[in-house]
Amino acid sequence: MASAYVLINTEIGGEEDVINQLNEMKEVEEVSVVYGVYDIVAKITSDTMENLKGIITTKVRHLNKVRSTMTMIAAESRLIKK
Repeated sequence: MASAYVLINTEIGGEEDVINQLNEMKEVEEVSVVYGVYDIVAKITSDTMENLKGIITTKVRHLNKVRSTMTMIAAESRLIKK
């Protein structure tokens, strides 16, 4: 399983529209609104790295009201038990 965290800048006031579009994508596992340089962080997963790259470049980056993105491909994931 390949996964990435995509940091998204939206047009001013466009956060809700982008979140709604991300919610329609089955590959998006989690979405958070954040404060700082970026507006939204989305966790995206796919069965292969090639599919993951395609989802980010052809779907996420072309969503209405997305101004820019920065992608961090996960090298390794671990669950923390508390």
